[in-house]
Amino acid sequence: MTPSGRFSSFSITASSDPTRWPRRDILHRGRPRWRACPRGCGHTGQRVDTIGGGAAAGRCGFLGGSAPDLLCDIQAVTGCHPGEREREGMRVRIGRVAVSGAVAVAVVMAGVVAPGAAQGWVGADRWAARDGGGDPTADVDPFVGTGEGGRWVGRIDTFPGASAPFGMVQWSPDTPSRPDGGGYAYGDRQITGFSLTHLSGPGCPADGDVPVLPLPGAVPAKPQSARLPLDHGQETARPGYYAVTADGVRTELSVTTRTGTAQFTYPRRASAALLVNVAGGATASTRATVRVVNDRELAGQVTSGHFCSTPHASTLHFVLRFDRSFRASWWRASAHGPVPGTTLTFDTRREPRVRMQAGVSWVGEEGARANLDAEAGSWNVRTVADRARAAWRAALEAISVGGGSRAQRRVFYTALYHSFLHPDTFSDVDGRYSGFDGRIHRVAPGHVQYTNISGWDVYRCQVPLLALLFPGRADDLATSLLADADQGGWLPKWPYADGYTGVMNGDPADSMIAEISALGDGGFDAAHALRLMVHGAEDTGGPRGQGWYTERPGEDQYLRLGYVPNDRQDSTSHVHNGASTTLEYAVADFAVSRLAAALGDGDTAGRFRHRARNWRRLYDPATRYLRPRDPGGAFPPGSALGDLRDGQAQDGFQEGNAAQYLWMVPQDLPALVRLLGGPSATNGRLDRYFDELNAGPGRPYHWQGNEPGIGTPWLYDGTGRPARAQSVVRAIMEQLYADTPDGEPGNDDLGALSSWYVWAALGLYPETPGTTTLALSTPLFPRAVVHRPGRDDLIIITHGSGDHIAALTSDGRDSRRTWTDALTTDSLDFGLTPETSPSWGTGPSDGLPEYP
Repeated sequence: MTPSGRFSSFSITASSDPTRWPRRDILHRGRPRWRACPRGCGHTGQRVDTIGGGAAAGRCGFLGGSAPDLLCDIQAVTGCHPGEREREGMRVRIGRVAVSGAVAVAVVMAGVVAPGAAQGWVGADRWAARDGGGDPTADVDPFVGTGEGGRWVGRIDTFPGASAPFGMVQWSPDTPSRPDGGGYAYGDRQITGFSLTHLSGPGCPADGDVPVLPLPGAVPAKPQSARLPLDHGQETARPGYYAVTADGVRTELSVTTRTGTAQFTYPRRASAALLVNVAGGATASTRATVRVVNDRELAGQVTSGHFCSTPHASTLHFVLRFDRSFRASWWRASAHGPVPGTTLTFDTRREPRVRMQAGVSWVGEEGARANLDAEAGSWNVRTVADRARAAWRAALEAISVGGGSRAQRRVFYTALYHSFLHPDTFSDVDGRYSGFDGRIHRVAPGHVQYTNISGWDVYRCQVPLLALLFPGRADDLATSLLADADQGGWLPKWPYADGYTGVMNGDPADSMIAEISALGDGGFDAAHALRLMVHGAEDTGGPRGQGWYTERPGEDQYLRLGYVPNDRQDSTSHVHNGASTTLEYAVADFAVSRLAAALGDGDTAGRFRHRARNWRRLYDPATRYLRPRDPGGAFPPGSALGDLRDGQAQDGFQEGNAAQYLWMVPQDLPALVRLLGGPSATNGRLDRYFDELNAGPGRPYHWQGNEPGIGTPWLYDGTGRPARAQSVVRAIMEQLYADTPDGEPGNDDLGALSSWYVWAALGLYPETPGTTTLALSTPLFPRAVVHRPGRDDLIIITHGSGDHIAALTSDGRDSRRTWTDALTTDSLDFGLTPETSPSWGTGPSDGLPEYP
């Protein structure tokens, strides 16, 4: 995209009010001016209006006549999409700022700089919160999570390559052992290709589509077997950019939301090769084909998928462009497709650099080409990388932290970065996308269809974080789930591309939608959502989604008996999973009840709230555990933990055991405490449970590497021992997270475990889905600001030293409550102490709330 217009002069000054940092006053001819996200900026090529009523005839990419005068792609910033509603409260602030002797136009959304702003620009007032006033992208290490996550988890499965926030393209290296989703193992010593799509930390193979591999010389007889040596000393990774020198070839990668740009710098030779392995994805592929459009462009497609061995497959279309001509030779047809790949050759004797642009689409070749035309505005990979980094800076500035060590800030901002990789943009630049009914649909202008939503994993931490920080994106996420249900018949558990997967048990879409309703801005059709949620929970007939998918397996028995009998394996579970499915359905029912109550539907709210207490039906008074039951109501004979086997899930519980699932009642924690004999008895059991922090599925202790128990530490907030919650949370943060490749406790699961760390570092946790309740623990940083679009910032400050809370001031008033409200609280001032048993939060009325 080329510059095509100019703004009149604006200026930026820092706020003089230290009590409201970080704020920025924007002056327009001496007067502060504000404007909501511009309605005039739809798709590239349309007009955009300037602040103050003036008009700049330009594209929704860059406005201004010289390189520093940039108006960045609004949609790529933080969810303030072109044409988005004013009521979202996300504002555009425009100003002229001096940068290294140049003058740049900066577009700031909800207080963050837009992607096209010149690299190195720092908003002085915002980053007064951070030591040194630096760019948060400098504290992100994309190699974190590319190593091992614990004895029973294995690889964490993140990837180090280039991605935009919530992008369609994740261009990253793959290595021979090819960990699930991420494709890259830090311990490997070879590179097999640089593929266009990846997932961060799933538990099953996925993506890795259309890998390319530059070779400096001869191509092996079987091109798919080619490898490059991997030397970590030759690697560089930062948000939006990856580079490595391997076998004399320098590869540099960067991206926009839907495209990628690469530069391969070869040795000077008569023939250098680039392998395009169309069928080289992480899962079995079919119909792989590629063709020459002209001597500088390729186009093709590949069908793959079957995520976690489920039936659905999807087709990715791609267009590859080069800045110079090539010669192509085709690979032999195979079971994977008629043309599973091609070898391109270039003469690099005079010019060693080969530049490539890649566009993808799930709609068709024309969609990939349109995405490329709209977003691939430069052949210069460094220019693209600067814009991608600025987009990441905009996203990461949603939370400002100050103090702490450099290592702590690296862990925090890397976790925040991982929290914003997914879900993926699925709609093309023109709004079209492939639906669950096999047809092409189009989102409303200014909105995005999302996919790759890891429901069971992310409903607990990541989705609440997105709803709070990016309500516009969260609205689109909820609307995407509703569109999937409208097209396929049922709400999805874990939508992958344009298909159901049925992965993991429960009905997590209900919790995600209720969380977005509670914590967001209400910008989706909640009434329609409630109808679909009730349909999925109570209609046991009707055709299955895409011919096979069931939203709630065992729902007929759940409605009749109040629990799911332990006589089935479903939702990719390796054992019978009746108990864990019952617990998940009860959480989902609570979420339905919360949304119904918010909409004034008392009958539905009451019916589902009653059903949300079905967890009680699993309580076995003989063993004092929640246990599976057979169709006749009987519990298994013997001890509740007698059949545990190290490293394996216990029968009745998906990826866990009775000791871990005992606490998974976030909707009724006070009732659970009473059932277990009161606070003292519960505390004793919790203390024994936390003897280990990452025990795996087969031991009766905490397993931080998997999601069902990650909220358990905050249960102490409801038992009169909040200091113990603070100790356990801090121990997990210090022992199981680090700024190293092995620095997470398990599969990141598309941001699930990373978002846990973000919440924990803030001293907050979204304990109960569908509510605005945040349980409290000790903040990691002396200062933090959470920027909530459309609302005042949440400012978190600590005084004193130590890991425990001695006192709390909430919005200027003393508070002993161990929880706060995510929307109505604007400031939290913690007084800290090294004492291990302070009295704060220990009173009978200080604990977590009970929901009627």
